[in-house]
Amino acid sequence: MIKPPTPANEAERLAALQRYRILDTPHEQEFDDLLLIARTLCGMRMGAVTLIDSDRQWFKAQEGLVGSQTPREEAFCAHAILQPDKLMVVPDTHQDKRFVDHPAVLGAPHIRFYAGAPLLSTDGYALGTLCVFDTAPGQLKTYQAEALCALSRQVGRMLELRKLRGEIDRHQSEHEWYEARLADYYRQLEQANLELSEQTRTDPLTGLANRRALAAALSESIERAGDIPPAVAIIDVDHFKLVNDIHGHEEGDKVLNELAGVLRAQFAGRGMAARYGGEEFVILMPDTPLQQAELQCQFLRESVSLLPIGLPVTISVGLVAHRAGETPQDTLRRADAALYQAKDDGRDRVVVAG
Repeated sequence: MIKPPTPANEAERLAALQRYRILDTPHEQEFDDLLLIARTLCGMRMGAVTLIDSDRQWFKAQEGLVGSQTPREEAFCAHAILQPDKLMVVPDTHQDKRFVDHPAVLGAPHIRFYAGAPLLSTDGYALGTLCVFDTAPGQLKTYQAEALCALSRQVGRMLELRKLRGEIDRHQSEHEWYEARLADYYRQLEQANLELSEQTRTDPLTGLANRRALAAALSESIERAGDIPPAVAIIDVDHFKLVNDIHGHEEGDKVLNELAGVLRAQFAGRGMAARYGGEEFVILMPDTPLQQAELQCQFLRESVSLLPIGLPVTISVGLVAHRAGETPQDTLRRADAALYQAKDDGRDRVVVAG
């Protein structure tokens, strides 16, 4: 194990950390929530919000670790703060001389992968990290790395807001000025939360709506339906597993993105296209007669077959109209059954459920 060196600006960094008055405070739900989002987006079972004190690493939030602190010399995050403007990623601790014989690598929790995004003070000092880790080696995808850095900035805003709250408590005589500052930070925090909320409703690969956003839109469309019920289509890329097996997952992701582009172009402003999972997509077409919806799906099928991506790509489509008294899940199940009928009938076709 290689002990982390001390930053050149250590005295100023520690002074910045002390100004936040956060060390040894109780757990707070806001920090736990941001850690949960980070672990979920990155697909990791463990993680922490850490702060690096003079001789220890202290956890403001944690999952998968025992205790509230560790010696600083054993802290992965003490290495991460050495480059405040970079995300530190260790794909495999067994291949990194800094950590190959680390106690947390050789013993519990048996860390093999680590990624830590520095938490910065308003004047640029690295106070600690938002980090995620797991027991298997791996790597972050680009969108996961960007999301982890975005969430670390959110934790930094939370620290600043918390510090400001404390200043207000200590300076009641300047009430109006501090209230204005607090309102400004709340506006910033609300905007950041809106951005996070958008992330949780968007598929990170294709940029389309995800299942959560689709469920909300379908329920709303059913509630608002007039004489014409919404039409729903489930789309599946034919033989997609062969694309991944023969050409690789990168080429598979390219196919999904190209299909998403066609869906976005054809249904923007006239419904919703969402990624349902894997190579399946769903189209929601409010106030659309079933015959018209079928024509749109046939046009989509033909457009996909003409995509200039160097691979023969076709889709199968199951189409239904919502029935009165039916739940959104019932509608999707009927569309899924129609999709399987399209596959059984030979694929590259649209099947409309009766």
